[in-house]
Amino acid sequence: MTSIAVYIAAALAEIAGCFAFWAWWRLDRPALWLVPGVVSLVAFAWFLTLVDSAYAGRAYAAYGGVYIVASLTWLWAMEGARPDRWDAFGAALCLAGAAVILFGPRYDTF
Repeated sequence: MTSIAVYIAAALAEIAGCFAFWAWWRLDRPALWLVPGVVSLVAFAWFLTLVDSAYAGRAYAAYGGVYIVASLTWLWAMEGARPDRWDAFGAALCLAGAAVILFGPRYDTF
């Protein structure tokens, strides 16, 4: 699985897991919503271990940009609120930063 596919899967798992907690706490859904929420958050953590990176911190940093885009997609698709141009600009900026972190050339010397 490529890093991009892993990041997308991780983002979906994280957002779904966090939304389950949000729904329970803020939308008065039953506590049973927490069960798939926890499973989803465990899957999220597992997905991030699959990223081809020598360092966890770099994998997590690059993931941040993907998470932002996925969160705005969730906002639109699941919550019915369309992101505005500033959301889109910020997400594009973050995604560009994530690409630099993930795909930039690595040298062992400083």
